Amino acid sequence: GGIFETVENEPVNIEELAFKFAVTNINRNRTLMPNTTLTYDIQRINLFDSFEASRRACDQLALGVAALFGPSHSSSVSAVQSICNALEVPHIQTRWKHPTVDNKDAFYINLYPDYAAISRAVLDLVLYYNWKIVTVVYEDSTGLIRLQELIKAPSRYNIKIKIRQLPSGNKDARPLLKEMKKGKEFYVIFDCSHETAAEILKQILSMGMMTEYYHYFFTTLDLFALDLEPYRYSGVNMTGFRLLNIENPQVSSVIEKWSMERLQAPPKPETGLLDGMMTTEAALMYDAVYMVAVASQRASQMTVSSLQCHRHKPWRFGPRFMNLIKEASARWDGLTGRITFNKTDGLRKDFDLDIISLKEEGTEKIGVWNSYSGLNMTDSNKDRSTNITDSLANRTLIVTTILEDPYVMYKKSDKPLYGNDRFEGYCLDLLKELSNILGFIYEVKLVSDGKYGAQNDKGEWNGMVKELIDHKADLAVAPLTITYVREKVIDFSKPFMTLGISILYRKPNGTNPGVFSFLNPLSPDIWMYVLLACLGVSCVLFVIARFTPYEWYNPHPCNPDSDVVENNFTLLNSFWFGVGALMQQGSELMPKALSTRIVGGIWWFFTLIIISSYTANLAAFLTVERMESPIDSADDLAKQTKIEYGAVRDGSTMTFFKKSKISTYEKMWAFMSSRQQTALVKNNDEGIQRVLTTDYALLMESTSIEYVTQRNCNLTQIGGLIDSKGYGVGTPIGSPYRDKITIAILQLQEEGKLHMMKEKWWRGNGCPEEDSKEASALGVENIGGIFIVLAAGLVLSVFVAIGEFIYKSRKNSDIEQVS
Repeated sequence: GGIFETVENEPVNIEELAFKFAVTNINRNRTLMPNTTLTYDIQRINLFDSFEASRRACDQLALGVAALFGPSHSSSVSAVQSICNALEVPHIQTRWKHPTVDNKDAFYINLYPDYAAISRAVLDLVLYYNWKIVTVVYEDSTGLIRLQELIKAPSRYNIKIKIRQLPSGNKDARPLLKEMKKGKEFYVIFDCSHETAAEILKQILSMGMMTEYYHYFFTTLDLFALDLEPYRYSGVNMTGFRLLNIENPQVSSVIEKWSMERLQAPPKPETGLLDGMMTTEAALMYDAVYMVAVASQRASQMTVSSLQCHRHKPWRFGPRFMNLIKEASARWDGLTGRITFNKTDGLRKDFDLDIISLKEEGTEKIGVWNSYSGLNMTDSNKDRSTNITDSLANRTLIVTTILEDPYVMYKKSDKPLYGNDRFEGYCLDLLKELSNILGFIYEVKLVSDGKYGAQNDKGEWNGMVKELIDHKADLAVAPLTITYVREKVIDFSKPFMTLGISILYRKPNGTNPGVFSFLNPLSPDIWMYVLLACLGVSCVLFVIARFTPYEWYNPHPCNPDSDVVENNFTLLNSFWFGVGALMQQGSELMPKALSTRIVGGIWWFFTLIIISSYTANLAAFLTVERMESPIDSADDLAKQTKIEYGAVRDGSTMTFFKKSKISTYEKMWAFMSSRQQTALVKNNDEGIQRVLTTDYALLMESTSIEYVTQRNCNLTQIGGLIDSKGYGVGTPIGSPYRDKITIAILQLQEEGKLHMMKEKWWRGNGCPEEDSKEASALGVENIGGIFIVLAAGLVLSVFVAIGEFIYKSRKNSDIEQVS
């Protein structure tokens, strides 16, 4: 007997239809029951009417039935179940039933999978996909019972769960979906009927939440039977369970017969199901009837009896028939796979759930969950990124970027330009190459606030990073630096360009050599030491020449007995000897003694080294304009306050100094933060203009410095790189596009196209070489000081000659007066 509930506006009960369909098929198949024909009695009751359910059950038992099927609602089920337990008649259920505390329903069998097992299956999938934040949306309170294992997960796993309830009835769920969209809840589990699921999917589509960034999981076992055609090409991740073993040819044959009968039936109300598709409830009812039929065939000499509810006299064949039903199920695979039951509570055990996922080709099996062995995924791609990005052809992606030479610039044209044609630059060429490889279409939009993306003290982001977080853009193709803090909220591809932070500053003004630049090869200290050395050597030579006997000679060699001897190394002659050797001109004075020759030899060696060093440096000091910069590195900047310095506000360079723990950079950030209004600039163009017009140094990426210095010869890079980093293509976190873009970038790198693009956009007119390859002619400004020294020497000699003449004249006059 079958007891089925009628629902308003639903004249056809799917379980009743499946019940009749199963009986009809079994009676037609004479191989199963060649000598027996199944008969049935169907009673219809109103929903939630447990009293009526009890009365109709007693009516059927009075007629004499071997088993009772239905009803579905829990209150009615409990009433019928108590009667069946008392009269020992098998009671068959095909819907989920709220578990009882005592579990003493010995004559109760439920073909619907155990709620605890399904909850474990959902948890296993959440762990497999590595979801850290999950939203559970349930239709009624029983959903919380069915998902107990998942709800308990935060205490055992690092998972955060948000629980939301759908509005009761068929109310609009879009306000709830709007809250989920605003809260960036991308991983959602829906526990609801297939009718509700069909309606929810329509509202999700209308809310713009049917995108590749969302992953929806439905616990209904009828997801495969829903009409998912409108969502196949949206890229959305949609997963569910399937109990029907549709890959079995025998099962497919039964489903085909069911579909043919359903398509010939009168039009049914809109439920969101595919036309003629067999639902899980129908398949379970078919299996239940078939299972009872197999047990009846094996129950020889069994007769049914008329039972009276008020007499409490049980059916004498009840326990035996109950055992035959359980034994029959153990030897047979139904439409829903292998069917076995627990001995204690009659719940189904050891079953398989197919994991199905929506792809462009339709729903596909990507794995199996077994109540004993657990999860076994056959699809190696967890988030279907391969499937989505393989089908990027003709998919339009929104690309956010920022104006920055030479990455993104407005294209100069006499005609008005629209769309992507408005822009040109390195990033536009990169986008074009990526589009050619992956086949997607792109729409370039400038970031609304003109910022790269930084986090304020409240944890809020701005710029391109915020647009990716809010899913206003699919890609960020710009000079966007890969940083640790950004990687927490968005994903990056592998870098398409490597760089570092450096200092942009004005070239120092050159200083021309002075007229006395011939003195520059040696420092003033060295000149003084040379002069003192000359005087010191002269004095030593004078003393040694006086001391040694070999420097004295007879001025009258013709008179060998003369007692008069002379020495050439007077004090003035000794000084003249030193000066002559220093000037590399020599003198007529030659030392004769070994001791004086040692002094002279050492002095000549000294003057050789000094004069050689002087000559080697003289050319450079006479011809090169000396470039003197007040700063040579970041340390020089940090040690002074005269030259102001800063970076682009809310850029990665600013973030680097803000987060750095190195003392020099901490000191620099303290300087910049104390002068934010003047030290930090809005963009690179503003910073470059300040470098040119004021005493300001801009901290920026080395690639941008390279580009600027190629086009403005008044600017230069100071020092080396402060750090090392890279520019990458940004995507929302969990985006399925990232891996494919990374592969495309690596392909462009191996083909040399990234280098070719950089050469194209960075090569400028070039600045003249600072050092000429050909020697330049020396002018008066280079060696004029030598002429001054010559003139001074000549004038000095004239005055000395006049002095000598006057001195000699006076001396002769005095001699004549004496004589």
